Amino acid sequence: MKKEIIKKALVSTIPVMSGYVVLGIGFGILMSTNGLNPLWSLLMSLFIYAGSMQYVAIGLLTGGASFLTTALTTLMVNARHLFYGISMIDKYSKIKKGKLYDIFGLTDETYALVVEDRPDIQEEDLPSYYFLVSILDQSYWVTGSMIGALLGTMITFDTTGIDFSLTALFIAIFTEQCVSNGNRKAGIIGVVSSVVCLILFGPGNFLIPSMILITVLLCTMRKSIEQGGGQNE
Repeated sequence: MKKEIIKKALVSTIPVMSGYVVLGIGFGILMSTNGLNPLWSLLMSLFIYAGSMQYVAIGLLTGGASFLTTALTTLMVNARHLFYGISMIDKYSKIKKGKLYDIFGLTDETYALVVEDRPDIQEEDLPSYYFLVSILDQSYWVTGSMIGALLGTMITFDTTGIDFSLTALFIAIFTEQCVSNGNRKAGIIGVVSSVVCLILFGPGNFLIPSMILITVLLCTMRKSIEQGGGQNE
């Protein structure tokens, strides 16, 4: 693997590292303070590797949620990856080695890095770049999770509010996208759908219905959303 590609992947993932380590620490602390062994933090970050769902899973695990509720919640929370995957078919179809891991490691932030065009990287080097970005991003998350898990076994202060860190990140990302992206149809669909389901189903039951509604609307309005994006570009 070329040193130049390794350098480019490292430079590209530095912003992700700053976020993943901090959020991973928060996740690890919450796991430990909820009585879960640090080993579970490591295993979840290695094999589940879904930041938002890992935070949600803490409540499901400690609250005694049923298998069906856990499965549906996981599916709905991660439903956005269906759209990520579809848009990456052309890029990933050319990969011969590491394709399965690239698919597994396609988180929000990793997607943002690999989906962009990189004219500074030769086409034959792109698969190596995609793989490095994916594995580096997960290594940041795993590192943060383990640091947090170990810290959580030692701290004694009230950790209430740490779980809001991921929500704060999504709010920041959503706000930045609204400011920089002229096509706001997808964002409006998400906000309106969530508010409607919150009113209809209440705070404790709106998550799954809202994700279902958002998924259905995005699928049915896909052409309109894409056309809107093209006009603003």
